[in-house]
Amino acid sequence: MRILLVDDNKTNLVFLTKLVEKLPGCVPVPFADPSDVLAAMPRLDFDIAVIDFQMPGYTGVELVREIQMFEGFKGKPVVMLTADTDMAVRMACLDAGAIDFLNKPAHPLEFQSRMKNLVSLVEARNKLADKAEWLRDEVSKATAEIREREEEIIDRLSIAASFKDAETGLHTKRVGEYSRIIAQAMGLSPQECSDIRLAAPMHDIGKVGIPDAVLLKQGKLTEQEFSSMQKHTSLGSDILRESKSSLLRLAATIAATHHERWDGQGYPRRLAGTDIPIAGRIVAVADNFDALTSARPYKEAWSIEQAVNHIRERAGSQFDPACVAAFEIALAKILAARSVLQDSLDAMLQKTA
Repeated sequence: MRILLVDDNKTNLVFLTKLVEKLPGCVPVPFADPSDVLAAMPRLDFDIAVIDFQMPGYTGVELVREIQMFEGFKGKPVVMLTADTDMAVRMACLDAGAIDFLNKPAHPLEFQSRMKNLVSLVEARNKLADKAEWLRDEVSKATAEIREREEEIIDRLSIAASFKDAETGLHTKRVGEYSRIIAQAMGLSPQECSDIRLAAPMHDIGKVGIPDAVLLKQGKLTEQEFSSMQKHTSLGSDILRESKSSLLRLAATIAATHHERWDGQGYPRRLAGTDIPIAGRIVAVADNFDALTSARPYKEAWSIEQAVNHIRERAGSQFDPACVAAFEIALAKILAARSVLQDSLDAMLQKTA
């Protein structure tokens, strides 16, 4: 335990130093000039300070206030040495941060008893701080493990959703990445962007409940078939919304709202404007862009320019104008992500060939 001693009287300083040396496990850190103490900050290392009140240059109160301006030294126990019994002086010392007083000249037995008590207090506080830090580390580890499991669950469910249609699996990965980039361009926090990236691939999970005859039909859907296909939004929400996982609940929200429209003409609930959760509005743009620029058995892929114009023209009707603006700002990053994902797929196909 390192004990800072500050006293301009060298005889007193030597006396205090010898008293500290007699305390088990204690090391004196003596200074005769308060200016030297401040010059040594913030590298100065001590656990308890014993400071003379009346010194040239700096009073004990002024020195304590200067020391406590350094972040790492706030709350360090300070004992003030003073021969002054005036209440105003003592109140000034307490206001500055002192927790105890010793009358000058210090009595050896009283000094050592006070120091032993303070050492015990500091050791107990340090143990509590260490335990609190250990608990924080354990909570962080547990949280990271839970997050990792949630991500794995989402990934597995996304794979399951792609069994009926291989293109669905590629589509969901792209939508997840595009959604993250749009969310980032809209100024959402890194945590929100990450959550949307992870949850967005679940937007079509409800399609597992759609009959194959409708889901895999190569041609235009009839009105009845289209009505059946629309149910995938509610089905996806039903599958996910009761989860205790915040990520899966976000995925449920996205599944339920990514086909709502800004003008209220979407489905399944005909929500409008900001009544549509922001994640649903973002995924609506990402999903539409990827669907337009991807080839399907029943249609050719649109060019990037055609798809961008289509989305831009529907800002304020189908899409949230703010999401469309963010999409256009982030388009270069979206196209770069699209290329990376395609390269990854090509490499995987070469390995299996």
